[in-house]
Amino acid sequence: MSAFSYALEALPQKTLGLVVLQSDETIEQDFRHVMPRGVALHVTRVPSGLEVSQDSLQAMAQTLPAAAGLLPRGLGYDAVGYGCTSGTAQIGAARIAALVREGVDAAHVTEPVSALIAACQSMGITRLAMLSPYVADVSARLRNVLQEAGIETPVFGSFEEAEEQKVVRIDAGSVIRAATDLAGSGDVDGVFLSCTNLRTFSAIDPLEAATGLPVLSSNQVLIWDMLRRAGASLDVAGPGNLLHV
Repeated sequence: MSAFSYALEALPQKTLGLVVLQSDETIEQDFRHVMPRGVALHVTRVPSGLEVSQDSLQAMAQTLPAAAGLLPRGLGYDAVGYGCTSGTAQIGAARIAALVREGVDAAHVTEPVSALIAACQSMGITRLAMLSPYVADVSARLRNVLQEAGIETPVFGSFEEAEEQKVVRIDAGSVIRAATDLAGSGDVDGVFLSCTNLRTFSAIDPLEAATGLPVLSSNQVLIWDMLRRAGASLDVAGPGNLLHV
């Protein structure tokens, strides 16, 4: 046998971890589409139901530490994100952070709800037109959490779909039509497209052009917040004004 010496490459400038729902087909693709150079992204999955309900969302709390613990070890994560908007509203942002930290060492932990609140505060948004794929009772808790943070959702609409395999197939045209209708039906200063599994990236720029309003989505705000917390560049090849400020 021959034994060879070797050299080690430098670690990435920033390291991110992402906990993705087992049923989510969208968020990882969105993240990898916009990750800036020098930022490493590692992904793990948490078991989740085929249909979204308050019970299925709450159930993820039981397996979240183990899922976070499957991220590669010894990397020193600058930020770890939990990729579920409605799940965060049901479980609670503080508990999410604690559960993730049971499994992985992270300088920062965030999720779409805290990220949305931070993005709205950064952009001076206090009244959102909100579009969700899910039935109203799943979104009710999220709307309450936002209200407690000073963000009203006076205009709300939904595709009334609970099955994740259908949610991910809702096309951009449907999102654009629904969100445009909502934006024009109330006194709002922003639009929010809720759900990490909803394919929103191709809808954001057309919606901003059509409505003249900032448009935020679950994946977009989570990317922004994780990069911001990690101290990485926010000027990335992603949709919307948020990712270019």
